[in-house]
Order: sequence, then C-alpha cells, then structure tokens
Amino acid sequence: MRSRKSRTTLEEKLKGIRFVILDADGVLTDGRIIFGSDGSEYRCFHAHDGYGITRAIEKGLKLAIISGKESKVIELRAKRLGITDIIQRAMNKVKAFEKLKHTYKLDYREVCFIGDDEFDLPLLRKVGFSAAPKDGIKVVRDQVDYVTQANGGRGAVREILDRILRAQKLL
Repeated sequence: MRSRKSRTTLEEKLKGIRFVILDADGVLTDGRIIFGSDGSEYRCFHAHDGYGITRAIEKGLKLAIISGKESKVIELRAKRLGITDIIQRAMNKVKAFEKLKHTYKLDYREVCFIGDDEFDLPLLRKVGFSAAPKDGIKVVRDQVDYVTQANGGRGAVREILDRILRAQKLL
C-alpha cells in the first residue's frame, strides 16, 4: 500500500465517499482482452470484486463505470452486479464524470475513482479519493492516494470498497 501525502488522512477522505467510479479494463478486469475466432470477446473478472460491488451497493454506495472503450461484456457484468451508470467510449472521462456529478449532486470530495493508465489521470486528479491497482502503470501509481495490494481484475476493486465501508463503519 502506498499513498500520496495529504493534509487530510486517507481514513478521513474515505469517510466522505458516497460514489465510486471504476475504469473497466485493468481495474474491473485483469486488462486482458481475448477474442475468439468467431469474433467473440472475453474479459476476466474476479468473483471477489463482484461480491464487493454488490455488498457496497447494498450498504448504500453508488457505483458507476467510465471506460474509454465499448464492450458488451463490461455492460453485461455491470448490470448483473447492479451498476446502472455505465459510460463507455468516454474519450474525456472528466466530462463524463461531470454529467454524473450533476445528476447525483456530488461534490468532488464525495467521489472515488479507480484507474490504471495515463488516460485516467485527469479524473484521478479531480476526485476526493484516487486509487490504482498494484499493476497499474507507474505514473498513475505515483499520483494516486492509494495503491492496492491486489492487481486489477484480481480483487483491487474489492480492496478499495472494503476500505471505504470500514472507514464508514459499515463493515
């Protein structure tokens, strides 16, 4: 676990989080995209992340996905987990976030974003709590509030959600 120095402690930041935004590939999945000879698309998810997401939603957190790519597999997984806000083909993740911020009347400090690549940095720099999986690229890991012990698609999302819920005394 590595964290960026801040006047506000990580636990204080986590207490105020009510909305968590996930990148898809490399965060919700392990980053691999597998294509079958028939053009079928496959991505790898982890059951621990799935349970963590459904539990977080049950405890009152709101979750969304903002992805630069479009994938029916991601949409299907999100819907099965209860994530209703899925924004794909978001070439500007900050702009996509601004729509969610307006819809849900959010303050930046109430939002966590988990990203793993340079494309995610503008939004990671805006939110109240930023995180990256252990296998995210170095430039991202160096700039976020928290780096998980788990890799993307291997429990990183669950790790963050559990930390938020513990800080809020919901676990």
